[in-house]
Amino acid sequence: MTSYGITLLSGGLDSTTVTAYAKDRVDHLTAITFYYGQTHSKEVDCAQNIAELMGIEHKLLDISFLGEVAWYSALTNPEKFPIPVDRQDGEIGFSIPITYVPLRNTIFLSLSAAYLESDILHAIEVEGMNPKEVEAHIFLAPNAIDYSGYPDCRPEYYEKMRESLELGSKLWTQYKVHINVETPIIELSKAEIAELGKRIQAPIEHTWSCYKGGNEPCGGCDSCILRAKGYEEAGFPDPLLVKLGKA
Repeated sequence: MTSYGITLLSGGLDSTTVTAYAKDRVDHLTAITFYYGQTHSKEVDCAQNIAELMGIEHKLLDISFLGEVAWYSALTNPEKFPIPVDRQDGEIGFSIPITYVPLRNTIFLSLSAAYLESDILHAIEVEGMNPKEVEAHIFLAPNAIDYSGYPDCRPEYYEKMRESLELGSKLWTQYKVHINVETPIIELSKAEIAELGKRIQAPIEHTWSCYKGGNEPCGGCDSCILRAKGYEEAGFPDPLLVKLGKA
């Protein structure tokens, strides 16, 4: 059996941990990073560096037009919609915040599946690989425990998306190759994600989770708050802060 995989690598703690997890589970792994007009390119630079450190093929896809479509978000239109800061634990996850990018994960999944399907169809139809000996995997890092309340971070969403991707693909309808949508940290707490990253030696010290750019994390956005909470509960310092001399 030959396995092909796509991992969505944003450059943050979660996606880097999942990418390290995926690296030893498929034969051919490609990391995809999307530049979608987000507020800064810091995480994109981190993703490129992380993929190189891990020895994984990396594709940076420019879909900056997304900001024109999914414009109602603090991540694509910060001039109109400021990023919330210093929210309390009880506020995070209670409602869907303005940092939600409309249907972002649906778009990411569709594009990633198209790339993966192209790779495998070429292997089957050009290289002569037996469809019965091929596996297809998409690895993502959504989390439904410690998160900001995004609707596209829930397990039921990914199950429905898997069904839709298969029904709309040649890979499944003609060759009966399942498209496996893997979300290995979706039910882990941030502390458990931190522990997993440490255990599998993911290069967390090179990640960036903050919604803002700069030389060091802001410490006040939802992403910074959740990351800090995870490492505090895990009982060891954040490797990024150690590298920056802040822990």
